[in-house]
Amino acid sequence: MASRVLIAQSNSETANRLTEFFAKRGGTVWQTTTPAEILPLLEQHTPTVFLLDMHLPGEEWLVALREARLRFPNTQVILTNRTPDFRRELQAKEQGVRVFLREPFEPEWIERALKRLKDQSAPAPPDGKLPPVRVPVRVKITFPFIVLSLAFALASAYLISRYVFESIQERFTNQLIEVGQQSADGMVQEENRLLATLRLLANVQGLAAAITAQDDQALRDLALPIAVNTQEEAIEILNREGVSVLSLRHRANGGLADYDFSSGEAGFAEWASVQKVLTESVDGEGDKYAELARAEWGDYFYVAGPVFDGNGQLAGVALVGKTLEALVRDIRRDTLAQTTLYARDGGLLASTLSISATALSAAQVAGLTARQATESLPRDLSAASLNYTEIVGVWRVRNGDRIGFMGAALSQNFLARPTLFTNLQAFLIVAVAVITVLGIGLYTANHITQPLMQMVRASTEVARGNFEVKVTPTGDDEVAVMAHAFNYMISGLQEGAIYRDILGRTVSPEVREELRESFAAGDLKLEGQTAIATILMSDIRGFTPLSEHVEPTTILAWLNEYFGELVPVITARGGVVDKFEGDAILAVFGVLPRPQPPEESAYQACRAAVDLLRAVQRLNARRQARGEPLFVTGLGLNTGPVTAGGLGTADRLNYTVIGDAVNTTKRLESFTREFGESGAILSQQTFEALGARQAEFRLAALGAHTFKGKSEALEVYRLWAEA
Repeated sequence: MASRVLIAQSNSETANRLTEFFAKRGGTVWQTTTPAEILPLLEQHTPTVFLLDMHLPGEEWLVALREARLRFPNTQVILTNRTPDFRRELQAKEQGVRVFLREPFEPEWIERALKRLKDQSAPAPPDGKLPPVRVPVRVKITFPFIVLSLAFALASAYLISRYVFESIQERFTNQLIEVGQQSADGMVQEENRLLATLRLLANVQGLAAAITAQDDQALRDLALPIAVNTQEEAIEILNREGVSVLSLRHRANGGLADYDFSSGEAGFAEWASVQKVLTESVDGEGDKYAELARAEWGDYFYVAGPVFDGNGQLAGVALVGKTLEALVRDIRRDTLAQTTLYARDGGLLASTLSISATALSAAQVAGLTARQATESLPRDLSAASLNYTEIVGVWRVRNGDRIGFMGAALSQNFLARPTLFTNLQAFLIVAVAVITVLGIGLYTANHITQPLMQMVRASTEVARGNFEVKVTPTGDDEVAVMAHAFNYMISGLQEGAIYRDILGRTVSPEVREELRESFAAGDLKLEGQTAIATILMSDIRGFTPLSEHVEPTTILAWLNEYFGELVPVITARGGVVDKFEGDAILAVFGVLPRPQPPEESAYQACRAAVDLLRAVQRLNARRQARGEPLFVTGLGLNTGPVTAGGLGTADRLNYTVIGDAVNTTKRLESFTREFGESGAILSQQTFEALGARQAEFRLAALGAHTFKGKSEALEVYRLWAEA
């Protein structure tokens, strides 16, 4: 029995009625109709039962409920309401409330609410929060493996000195491949650097004019600063005939600005790169080319490019070069690998190794040529007292031409291999570790999967439609939290089943979601609401005697085809098919998914009737072609007040409309028998509701007629399918 009760109601009369009930039971009661007084009363008295009205203005009821659930968890809450409000009830359930009391507050119903309050299971946490994870599954799974890892590490420390060096060969190979790639990248970078100097030189103002004028002094003044600043070893400037106008070559062992100057050398014209520039050839990489040159002044790697005058005409050729000795020396400095350059025939060009007989054999050259750029050639070398392994690849320049081969070598360092006894020790330790890990893993997995299997069985029951199944949470980890979440989901599914039963079986799918939102917001109530709607009823004339002579399966196929034509027409005009009765249809306009004025519902219903008559004509054309009897369809339309709500029992509801307007529509539909053909008839109320839109339809007044169950004659109008 409640001893301390706080009653917060929006209406003083209902508050007094509840106060009187609990006072007779001997409890201490406080009541208020002011939302601002709720929290102070809760803090002052800490009641055992709190009756809160869901109809308090705005969101004040929800704020009070949240504070009560958060700050006073031992206070049990009963929510009261006057009419169903699905949206607010769902919000309350999210806060863990499971007991609701609806007016009138009769003693019997209050007693039942108190009994449910006493018998209810632990509510869901406030705000839908799940129990906190105290010991994560991650810890439970990883802890034994951490122990095993420590044991395995201790055993590994014992054997590390014996078998760690087994991977040295693999590491050496990987390192060799890496330095080979670095050497190739270094060559590309050096080529790009020479190209940058070439572009800088070719774009110097006055260079083209000096070449044309054969002014070697002017060229010297222009090229020398660039050569010094970029520390280039050779710069060659040629005229259009390929003859040197100026050659700058760094003096061996000289300072930064020590260059030898010459001119008049004619051998450049025979170089392939110079010929391509002089002929103004352009490939996929542009108009600049690289070449390996073996000249009288030494072996150089040159890049060549055109020099254009102000009119875009070729004035000459510029070349920037570097000695091969300097090239391999720089790559050696950057990669720490011994670098060697080979000619196209495999002959030695330059190397950082102190050896003389490292030329590639003809077979090796052929193998590298066949592999192209896809593979490299490893080979062993000896220099002094050291053994080397060299990886040789194709040396290509920017336009893809192969000008030779390049090798990168590292000295070999091999350690002793582990003995057979060491291998046996390692195998035994690993085998024991694997078996131990497997055993612990199986135990841990079994400990986790048992509650999961319980959830699987429960999920199977839910899939079969049993929403009464529950999962018993065990433990304090994520699996237990998942069990709580599963039970919370089942509660939501139980509520959702109500919506599906009410909505999914009575209305078309396209308005189902909007109806659900209307239910949740309280705009559409199951206990019934009055609205002005337009009712449309259709029926096939003479269908009963027709069906007596046809197989039931054929009748079913005919009706499915018939309804398949008519129902989309109704839904397209905003109507909702309320029910099918044999070959008859009852459709409603203006109630679902939201109420509409009678002018709009009447207009849409008449448009739908015209479309239905045309649909029947199209259907009959197909039936006539198949040799089947034609359907004569009668349509009745009437506008008037109806009551819309849930009709049926607690476990099976049908949302429908009832009222005199529905009965009148049935009588109007029966009147179409007199036409002898498919036709539509509408009442005076629908005719008047059309207002100015009457002109959009072809209507014919049929005068006043008396119908069964009606004391007064009704004015009726025929609606034609033609405009």
